[in-house]
Amino acid sequence: MPMSQAFEERLFPILPSVIKHFGTPFHIFDEQGIIETGESLKLAFKDVEGFQEFYAVKALPTPAILRIMHKLGFGLDCSSPSELMLARQNGFKPQDIMFSSNNTSTELIQLALADGGCILNLDDITMITKVAEFPELICFRYNPGERRQGTRFIGNPVEAKYGVRHDQIIEAYRRAKERGAKRFGLHTMIISNELDHRYMVETVRMLLEVIETASVALGIKFEFFNIGGGIGIPYKPEGKPFDIPALAGEAKALLDGFGQNHGYAPRLFMECGRFITGPHGTLVATVINRMSKYREYVGVDAATMTANPRPAIYETAYHHITILDSNGQPKHGGEEVVDVVGPLCENSDKFAKQRLLPRTEAGDIMVQHDTGAHSPAMGGNYNGWLRPQQLLLRTDGNVELIKRAETIDDLFATLKFKPNLLSHSKRICT
Repeated sequence: MPMSQAFEERLFPILPSVIKHFGTPFHIFDEQGIIETGESLKLAFKDVEGFQEFYAVKALPTPAILRIMHKLGFGLDCSSPSELMLARQNGFKPQDIMFSSNNTSTELIQLALADGGCILNLDDITMITKVAEFPELICFRYNPGERRQGTRFIGNPVEAKYGVRHDQIIEAYRRAKERGAKRFGLHTMIISNELDHRYMVETVRMLLEVIETASVALGIKFEFFNIGGGIGIPYKPEGKPFDIPALAGEAKALLDGFGQNHGYAPRLFMECGRFITGPHGTLVATVINRMSKYREYVGVDAATMTANPRPAIYETAYHHITILDSNGQPKHGGEEVVDVVGPLCENSDKFAKQRLLPRTEAGDIMVQHDTGAHSPAMGGNYNGWLRPQQLLLRTDGNVELIKRAETIDDLFATLKFKPNLLSHSKRICT
């Protein structure tokens, strides 16, 4: 969803001074927009008793952003050691941390259960025996297989590496119960960037059916179920946003029906990342070259693989672009079809392909929309290029550095180490 008019009105007038102070490239995030989206989510689900959002750390793992989530009363969805550390370092308690890892090592399970633990969400039935001290509360990630269709970002469930198979799910809870589990949750994540609320309603229905089956078979109750993330944003201007109030209303009706039949209803969790921060971030880069080859090219001082890999990785990934002049005014007229590129030695290093944009010259500013989730987080150091800085446009209008740009010293740090040689050479005796 291209940046809101309110975000533009807050950012564009001050952008020349921000660029002068910080230089380009940078991602800048809109604190006000993030807070408003978070509050709107809570408002939509206010009548769903016990509703809880666990922000997906992988979307934007920057401490300043996570602290906003903490103020909103959200928990965090974590899936790696570093994400667990970020959660604990920024004030999130065990009950605020949902840990959903895949292909998980025994050591990582131990880390997740250290320091007071977390809500442990196991991804495979074989992981049960790898938990040394089994927690009282356990959750399993469920994969419905051919019963549902996913997206190519997650993969169709029958091809996805995630989750316990449908024919294994009851047995997983039985084994967990034998290990001492007394409290239970259920989780799934089978879609990505979905814009039709009806798909998520069916996910609610599906999980309640699994809960009902497991409850009858094993005599257990479920404290919660987590429908995962997957709620999308419309990256193109003509796209329609996801209908959150409709999802909340239909989910409440399903939960009310479950409660009438069973005397209780589990809490509803979700772990949105993209929906919360995606529209509230933008990549700002300076145009440094105009090039004419067999196509017309606009070259900027950022690389896709470091700043926003999505257009390079996903063929259909679209991020809207606004071109500003050096005074921060949107350019109009003289439109032409161009590729917007970075400096990498890869032809996929394109922020946009054959995009109709105003006539663009060196010194202009490229503003790429919807980079508030997954765009900086997926960045790497291909070709030895460095990841850009991150800024926060605060609610008071000030702009704060929240993550500095990488340096050459950062890049070369892992090349400095003590010699370490395991010798297998054979001695020759004479």
